[in-house]
Amino acid sequence: MRNRLSRILATASVAALCLGGMPSLAQDSAATPQAAANSADPPLTAPDSPARRQQVMPDSFADLVEQVSPAVVNINTTSVIEQPTSPMFPEGSPFSDLFRDFGFPMPNQGPGGDPRFNNRRQPQRASALGSGFVISEDGYIVTNNHVIDGADEIEIEFRDGARRKAEVVGTDKQTDIALLKVNATDLPYVSFGDSDAARVGDWVLALGNPLGQGFSASTGIVSARGRALTGTYDDFIQTDASINRGNSGGPLFNMDGQVVGVNTAILSPNGGSIGIGFSMASNVVTTVVDQLREFGETRRGWLGVKIQRVTPEIAESLGLDTESGAMVTDVPDGPAADAGVQAGDVITKFDGKDIADDRDLVARVAQAPIGEKVSVTVLRNGKTEQLDVTLGRREIAEGTASDSESDAAPGAEETLGMSVQVLTPEIAAELGMGEGQQGLVIREVDPASDAAGKGLSPGDVITEAGQQPVASVDDLSARIAEAREAGRKSLLLLIRRGGEPRFVALSIEP
Repeated sequence: MRNRLSRILATASVAALCLGGMPSLAQDSAATPQAAANSADPPLTAPDSPARRQQVMPDSFADLVEQVSPAVVNINTTSVIEQPTSPMFPEGSPFSDLFRDFGFPMPNQGPGGDPRFNNRRQPQRASALGSGFVISEDGYIVTNNHVIDGADEIEIEFRDGARRKAEVVGTDKQTDIALLKVNATDLPYVSFGDSDAARVGDWVLALGNPLGQGFSASTGIVSARGRALTGTYDDFIQTDASINRGNSGGPLFNMDGQVVGVNTAILSPNGGSIGIGFSMASNVVTTVVDQLREFGETRRGWLGVKIQRVTPEIAESLGLDTESGAMVTDVPDGPAADAGVQAGDVITKFDGKDIADDRDLVARVAQAPIGEKVSVTVLRNGKTEQLDVTLGRREIAEGTASDSESDAAPGAEETLGMSVQVLTPEIAAELGMGEGQQGLVIREVDPASDAAGKGLSPGDVITEAGQQPVASVDDLSARIAEAREAGRKSLLLLIRRGGEPRFVALSIEP
């Protein structure tokens, strides 16, 4: 029989579950770049040398490692997990039958266990290890989101042996980036380089904490550029520098001592390094980190189109000379529709820059400023047209924005388990809605309310109630009162999310 090796996408952090004293290996990932804060002390860089100037392999990487390593840290996290207080048996096993025959309750019946055990589960401490790097002298640290996800406590261990508690500033699951902060001053830190300048064949240096063994360095070359794995905003640098579990969040340096990537994942049949590692490109990470630092969350641009890749067949059928650009398949209500973009258009330029393919367009839109006009060039019926689109915010359109904005929203009022506010022109522009649109924007939803049960979320806009337009909270209150007087138990609302309308009947019973 022929053995087939399965390809396993493994992240690079080491997790040791402290259960019975037996550590087990878990994930590994990579760190991300960010702009260094203004400081009297410059970031750490590579020492000047002929090899650095000529971009050739040096006799030794020791000087480079010594120069930048003080900014590389180990990240230790702990969390509390619950474990059953009694043994677990697979359903149908002889042991489970034995327990039943003698009248003992089965400990693994249902997600919470047998009710006769009072669902008692013994809390256990779990710990995990990862890597990171300091990007400012006042204590901002970049790592992977999966390194600190779910952690109750985060401790940073520096090269000099110092340990400091860290707080989470913000995270982005889309790029697996997290920004942490420790209370400190005058820390050694590194800066980001231009990942777009990295060429296949360039030397790179990876630093981190592989397999929980402590600080380690490995070197290699850029093996490939622009790799996409599973994420919408993936732009990975592939490298053969040794990256293992525990390297998650660690930096990938160029020969100038600048961070050009965050070591995030490995491709392996057995979970160990086989020379195929991936680092999220610094130009992606920098934008994410800057937004996390300023807002505590990401704020990506939103065009409001559904697109697909231009295949050779599509290009030939449209009479195109190349397969570049992104073809529009649908234009729901939103910024693009308001600007006149149509299904069948091929977007060839965004903000004056050529679009390579559909992924390129997604990445460029995500990094563009929301609420501002951007020129979009489309090819329609063999002719080129230029349109101006006012971008919305993707997180609001998708209903994934945090409640921080809703907490600070002026004039918000509570009704039907929701906090709603009049839709202003500024909010409408941020949501990518057309000028003159009226309604109420949902700022917060009570998780126990019927609104939450019907799937409503922050960023949704109520434009009609009882099949009548609403422009204020008083309008909505009046529709609720009319429905109750008519003996109805629910009120029909027209909701717009990302420009797409849908009707929802909400309970109005007291």
